[in-house]
Amino acid sequence: MRLEMGNFHVKDIVFGDTLSYSNGVLTVNKEELLNFVKEEEPGITTADLRIVRPGDKVRLCPVKEAIEMRCKVSGKSTGIFPGVTSPMAQAGNGRTHALKGCSLIVVGEHMGGFQDGVIDMAGKYQDNTIFGNMVNLVFVADTNEDFERFEQQKKNKSLRWGGMKLAEYIGQCVKDLEPEDMEVFDLPPVTERSAEVNGLPGVVYVLQPQTQMETMGYNTLIYGWDGNHMLPTFMHPNELLDGCMVSGSFMPTSSKISTYEFSVNPMVKKLMEQHGKTINFLGVIMSNLNVKMNEKDRCAKMLAQMASNLGAVGAVVAEEGYGNPDVDYTAALVELEKIGIKTVGISDEATGRDGGSQPLVSMNPMTDALVSTGNVSQLYELEAMEVIGELEALARDGNSGGWEGSIHEDGTVSMENNGVFCCNHISGFSKKTCADF
Repeated sequence: MRLEMGNFHVKDIVFGDTLSYSNGVLTVNKEELLNFVKEEEPGITTADLRIVRPGDKVRLCPVKEAIEMRCKVSGKSTGIFPGVTSPMAQAGNGRTHALKGCSLIVVGEHMGGFQDGVIDMAGKYQDNTIFGNMVNLVFVADTNEDFERFEQQKKNKSLRWGGMKLAEYIGQCVKDLEPEDMEVFDLPPVTERSAEVNGLPGVVYVLQPQTQMETMGYNTLIYGWDGNHMLPTFMHPNELLDGCMVSGSFMPTSSKISTYEFSVNPMVKKLMEQHGKTINFLGVIMSNLNVKMNEKDRCAKMLAQMASNLGAVGAVVAEEGYGNPDVDYTAALVELEKIGIKTVGISDEATGRDGGSQPLVSMNPMTDALVSTGNVSQLYELEAMEVIGELEALARDGNSGGWEGSIHEDGTVSMENNGVFCCNHISGFSKKTCADF
């Protein structure tokens, strides 16, 4: 399967009369975009667009989603989120154009929840999330979804779908332009590879997106299908890079993988880059995270046999989340190791503010190659900044990193890493490290 990704590198975003892209500048017409999204998503009651740049002393809260602005130029799918905002069709082929180095950030005007987060565009914690170092178009809005206004868990459907539709609408401005550079992802079927490639170690990427909620509407979507209903499935990596996955609205925000990251997955890109050089990248095993022990065991055993039958001798396993999902994560690593497949695990950890607690709920001596992308309980002290959205949501609405009293009268904030939007970057973006003192 061959995917061409035509890139346009955005240096700035400005408001203007016409939606366009030229010489690194994305121009957007605020009125046009707001009229479009309100028509597409009638549940949105009030909305605004803001532009924030790295170094702006601005705090975004509550952040609900981040999306790369793209358009589909050719291929089997007609949109950037097949099965969600466009008819179901296979992603991962043809050509897609993408606006790089920027993102569309979705922020609640008022209503926050357990799964929503904070982004600082300046200051000590700007680098904690990749979005602090991008120029971002911020879609900040409120909705009439009053049925979930006082719920800790929120589906955020109008805001999330509004963000996706805006990202696709804006991406159309580069559909007919010549890309500044092109990435080509061309990975043939496993049965059609040369003897030289087949002689390299076979490696699979096992992705465990957040799918714990048995009530629909909260979980990660794969081609619009709720991941809670899935069993481990073999997929082509191009499908991920071309928008087959949409982030859910569940899980403490620092441990989430945003829709942006699902489609710009650095771990997948690195494995593709090494294909034919140091490894034979067999593909992606899409698994899920479950609640019941028998479901966890079933998925772990199924993904292990799938990896074995593909001929894998190595696997990278990535877990979105922590706590209960650690059991699925450890089980997958153990089942793979038991049949002789060497594994590396990628997840964050919950070791308490002092770093002294057990990092994962479930531990096993066989899981001896683990990469930690951060401690969800690490305590941060944030300086005062201008707020886009409503900072009170951090303490009032059950955000996993805030609590009553965490916002101080002078605008400074005490909070845990738990509440910084996607900052642990389990997709592979994390820049955090460990140090001994």
